[in-house]
Amino acid sequence: MCAPDRLLERRDTLELLAAEAARARTGSGRLIVLRGATGTGRTALLEAAAQQAAAQGMRVLRARCSPEHTAIPLDTVYQLLAHAPEFGAVAGEAPDPPGTPPHRGRSARLWRLLRSYADETPLLIAVDDAHLADAASRRWLVEAVRWIDRLPVLLVVTERSQYDIDPPADGLAHALSSALVHTRTLAPLSPDSAAELIRSVRAGDTAPEWVADCVRAGAGNPLLLSALLDDLQSTDQDTLPDTCAALYPGSYAAAVSWWLDSAGPATTEVARAFAALDEDGPGAADADLLARTAGADPGRVPGWLTAMTRLGLLRPDPEGRPRYAHPLLRDAVLGGWTSAARQRAHRRAAEAMLRRGDHAEAVAGQLLRAGPVGDTWATAALLDAADLAARDDRSDDALAYLRRALDEPIPPARRAAVLTELGSLEYATVRSTAGIPRLAEAMRLPGPPRDRVRAAVALGTALARRGEARAAIDVLRGLRDEHLTGHPDLARTAQTASALLSDHDQGVRQEVYRWLRETAERSPDLVGTAGQALLVRYESTAGLTSAESAMDRVRALLAQPADPLEEAFLPGTAAAVAQWADQLDEAERLVRRGLAGQRTSLLHPMHTALLNVRIDLAAARGAYDEVLADPEVRRPDGTPPTSANAVANAVVALVETGRTEEAARLADGFDLQNAPDSWELNRFLYARGVLHTALGDPAAALDDFLECGRRQSARDVVSPVVTPWRTAAAECQLALGRPREALALAEEDLCLARVWNTPRVLGRALRTLATATGGRRGLHLADRAVRILHQDARTPPRTEQTPPPSQAEPHGGTTGDDTGMPGAAETELIAALTAQGRLLTAAGERARARDALREAAARAERLGAVRARAAAEEALREGGARRTTTPLTGPDALTAGERRIAELAAQSRTNTEIAELLHLARRTVETHLTSTYRKLGIRRRAELGAALTPPGGGDR
Repeated sequence: MCAPDRLLERRDTLELLAAEAARARTGSGRLIVLRGATGTGRTALLEAAAQQAAAQGMRVLRARCSPEHTAIPLDTVYQLLAHAPEFGAVAGEAPDPPGTPPHRGRSARLWRLLRSYADETPLLIAVDDAHLADAASRRWLVEAVRWIDRLPVLLVVTERSQYDIDPPADGLAHALSSALVHTRTLAPLSPDSAAELIRSVRAGDTAPEWVADCVRAGAGNPLLLSALLDDLQSTDQDTLPDTCAALYPGSYAAAVSWWLDSAGPATTEVARAFAALDEDGPGAADADLLARTAGADPGRVPGWLTAMTRLGLLRPDPEGRPRYAHPLLRDAVLGGWTSAARQRAHRRAAEAMLRRGDHAEAVAGQLLRAGPVGDTWATAALLDAADLAARDDRSDDALAYLRRALDEPIPPARRAAVLTELGSLEYATVRSTAGIPRLAEAMRLPGPPRDRVRAAVALGTALARRGEARAAIDVLRGLRDEHLTGHPDLARTAQTASALLSDHDQGVRQEVYRWLRETAERSPDLVGTAGQALLVRYESTAGLTSAESAMDRVRALLAQPADPLEEAFLPGTAAAVAQWADQLDEAERLVRRGLAGQRTSLLHPMHTALLNVRIDLAAARGAYDEVLADPEVRRPDGTPPTSANAVANAVVALVETGRTEEAARLADGFDLQNAPDSWELNRFLYARGVLHTALGDPAAALDDFLECGRRQSARDVVSPVVTPWRTAAAECQLALGRPREALALAEEDLCLARVWNTPRVLGRALRTLATATGGRRGLHLADRAVRILHQDARTPPRTEQTPPPSQAEPHGGTTGDDTGMPGAAETELIAALTAQGRLLTAAGERARARDALREAAARAERLGAVRARAAAEEALREGGARRTTTPLTGPDALTAGERRIAELAAQSRTNTEIAELLHLARRTVETHLTSTYRKLGIRRRAELGAALTPPGGGDR
């Protein structure tokens, strides 16, 4: 019995067969041709027709053609008549010679034998796969059709009619009159019928998504669908797998293989090439590329794609490009392909893409799947793709292209550059030791001196970051002494890199900077502009120069022409000095310039320095949300930050925003024991001291601050521009009841601050000394601190308690406007105002104290500095003032400037448009919106309109 599931949507054809059989029984026969693609159920329908005919008393003669018997003359006819006793005599005769008329010889005797059967009873002749019949049988059947219209004989044949790359031979009915033939083409099953078949076989509840997946994988083809359901009988998976390896017993893969075999080698090659290209994503294969990849007739491939789409094996994606209907189907098509054949196809695809000018990464994507080409065009394509991926910060892609490029011919000099870039990326993205062997190999290969310097700088950077600063310096020193004697510019670059990398080791740093200073005194040209900039940085931290002098020197150095390799060191060094000098906007420009000029795929000590300055700038402004959102803190892969400086800034930002528990977890998770002995470790000690202070443990905080100071001093870093450990330690000494020690630290800090002479360090030192001194002198010092810091800060957001500038007391004098971005002194001004308020309260000047403390609270609120605001409000309560009415959150918490910017943003104005309307910097707009989002408790611009409207609706 035929499986009823194979006959879905075949009722009309069965009715036609029944009608033609009835007609044949009356003595008027005909040829019925059942055509269709492989697997559409032609055989099942033929068997159903035979069963119907037998049930009506017709004699059924069957033959099944196969490619193995196409060379045997009259094989198909013999199958039809072999059961007759008379057949033996006819079969034993010699075959008819070519050109024998059908009414003569053995063919005529076979025809007479068939007629004798028809005289006895009506016949149904069923020939399956007539397209595979031998030539003699096809001629016999065609000639028979011309006579059976007067006989009780119905001839039903099936033929494959799928569009193939090789054009098919003419069909059986090609030379016959249409009056003698009725052709019916079988279409694929509709999705509804396919789903019905699936549900009839799969017992229990079937999820619609699972059924839809099966429909796509079966492509409306009864053969594929039945095979898939056979495999799925042995599993209760809720999802359809994407690979045939997950199916058992493998009926589906075998059915797809049969479908390919039936199509012929040319079509199979195209189908597999398309499957390989389809893995690359939507649109990876078009007709031209597919034809080139498979070596097929380009005139036939578009028709094949169209035909396969109509059959359901391919489906258009949202952009109309054909793809395999399901990944499982694509995997099955690829299953019978050898690895070597698949690699050859990808190579052909790469060559075709290159010739027609496709994107380098498209070509390289094919080469990743191909074996070694052994030609320079492949090398060039892979390296071009790696360069593009590195520039887009797609390290994984760049790594894949570079590793594959090493399999192609590369000149030794170029190979060193490739190894340098590959080793740098592996170090940065895989693990800290992964790239070092590559970099060491690059150092050993012959090549241009510049490439040697790049390799040495990258290797030195990797070693220094692992805590092997001395080994890093040895690498650069060895290169300079052995290979750069005739290249003074490159020797300077190596020496500059040594100086920067020496920051990772206290002892090495002292040696390198001693040499650098002595050399600069004797022969400045031997140091170069980058080396001189590093000396300015050194003198800034050693308390040997003022901010004004340092900036004058740095700007002069930036104006000088510099070698490209040396230029890489200048912006980051200058940005650090500018940040310490409170020139934050200039520092930001330098950071952007430096990062734009850095090749992020190469290890370079200045790259990390630039990232550190970037996050330090945000911290200097009190932009705590920006600090915590920095990529060095909130890493894309979700892992904790590895940079000690990033951890330090994040800990302080969390403390200042009131998240001490989170800060403690971050600090506890930092591996202090295995951290390299660098300045970044000192930053961490300072940040942990801030955390201990916030947790109410001044003794532990003091230990951290003093250890930070000891380590900084040992590195000749005594200026308070980097880490203000003295002021922090002085506050701890006061909290522990040691005013004398606190006073000594504060006075020392003030002396050093006067050397550097910027509002931030001066104001901080005066504020700490004021607190340690107390009394009227302390109040005088606090007043001075506030006045100095106001010169650099912007006007605070007005509150009902804050008088306008024209009415403010001397301590409240300000510059700028209320929409300005917080300056470098903003956070220090808040602390100074709080200290001033406490001293005023102690002096009995409660009105002035309240003004100062309320201004401090308002400024802290604007920055989101929860800790600083709490300190100001605590001082207000201790002074007897009522709690400030300034709200912490909600629309009423917005300053006038924030509300104005928020209302424009809610009107769908861009940040650039708002900046132009209000005559502000775009950065100012971004800062205000960040503060606004925090106060309103929203995350998106689209939420502004609703958040600005007070409860109950309506305008305020």
